[in-house]
Parts: sequence; structure tokens; C-alpha cells
Amino acid sequence: MPNRKPTVTLENPSVEKAEAFVKDALSERKALIIIGNCSVEYRGRASSKLEPGERIAMIKEDGSVLVHRPSGYEPVNWQPPKCLFQTRVTENALQIRAVRRKPPESVRLVFDRVYLLSALSLVDAGEFSLYASEEDMQKAILIEPSILESEFKPITYEKKVEPGFVDVYGIDGNGKFVVVEIKRKTAGRGAALQLARYVDSIRGMVNREVRGVLVAPGLAKGVQRLLTTLGLDFKFLDPRKCADALKRSETKRLAEFFKVK
Repeated sequence: MPNRKPTVTLENPSVEKAEAFVKDALSERKALIIIGNCSVEYRGRASSKLEPGERIAMIKEDGSVLVHRPSGYEPVNWQPPKCLFQTRVTENALQIRAVRRKPPESVRLVFDRVYLLSALSLVDAGEFSLYASEEDMQKAILIEPSILESEFKPITYEKKVEPGFVDVYGIDGNGKFVVVEIKRKTAGRGAALQLARYVDSIRGMVNREVRGVLVAPGLAKGVQRLLTTLGLDFKFLDPRKCADALKRSETKRLAEFFKVK
């Protein structure tokens, strides 16, 4: 997107210019950051008033509102998504009113000075992993193989085979080769079939029994039956357990570092 301009900024505007800027940004459903001296008044299930001070206000694309003091991570005032906005200049101050209908409540921000305005068109398609990504789960198995099986010994990872790359490749306690396919979320039919292709590829390369193990925090409906039919195993592995293994490894490295020092 070569012509995309995600941020437009206005410094020390007059309240009239600030009003026009805010109205345009809200009409285009952009996110807004407003830094300035403001007071805040809330009316709804209760009522509150915040005396003037220099603060950071954010209005997000979904219509949520947050007002932050210069320190601390929690907003001092906030409104959930789907607010409707009214913007005007009154008594030489910029007034922004965010209103919700159900339940009926409103928050009014009054800026007598505006230092900075930013209108933002942001794109965020990143997946959120609460505890560990698939890469983290892979690292955890390599660092602490017992979280997979007690006698599992990794040989390599991202092993290239004809259909793709094997997440982890190793040997179990009985001397069998093990092909491990890792999924961060509930594993579906596609994951089972992918693992089967990897196992078939490895079997054509070695003269030893090969097992396939699908690792995930859960299985979609019918996938366990498919795994049984294909002769594959399933290992439940909570990403939190992987995160804990990585933390233990980091703590151990730090302890060894300070011991050496």
C-alpha cells in the first residue's frame, strides 16, 4: 500500500481547527489521540467529575473512549464501544461528548488547550496468542522434551520432507522415529492429514518404525477417529505449559550467567 498514510497529526491547533479535525476523523471512523488540558464529566449509572489536567484521550475506531493521566496504565475515565459523538466549540473550548443509549450514559471531554491531535488509520490482522505461539511450543519441546513424552529425544526441527517441513523430529523411548506436528489452537482434519503425509514421506526414507504425533490443546469433532484410522497419536499440550517451560529455561540461563560472573 504505497500511498497509504496511516497517521495525520496536528500540533498546537486552535480549538476551531481541532474541532474540524476531530469531526473529520470521527466521520471517517479513524482512531483519534488527543493530548491537551481537559476536564471530564460522566453521567449514567453514577456521576463523576474530573477537574482540569493535562491528559491523553483516545477514541478508537469502534467508538470506545479512554482518558489517561500522564502516569499509570489504567484509564481514569472510559466508555465502551459503539458511542455516538457530538463535537463543538463552547466558550473557547473543544467539547467532545460520547453518548451510549443502552445503558443511557455519556462522558464529556472539554479541552481548553490542545497540544497534539493524531488521526490514525491502522490495520491489525495479527493473531493474538495468550500464552505461547506455535514457534514457542516448538521451542519448549526442544528445550524440555519430557513435556511431549518422558523419553523423547529430539533430533532436529523444521526437517524438510517432500510435502513440507516437520515441526519436530526425534526418537521415542522404544527407538521409533517420531514426527511431531504442532498446532496452537484446536487441531482439525487438515492437521491430521498433513501429519499423515509427513509420516509417509519419512517412512520412505528410513528403515525403522515411524510414529506420528499431533500436538495441540484440543481436537475438532471427528479428528480423534481420523487419527486412529491413520495410525497416528494425539498429545494434549496446553500452551501455558510450554510458556512455563520457556520461563524455566530462561531462569536457568540467568542463574548460570550470574554464577559464572
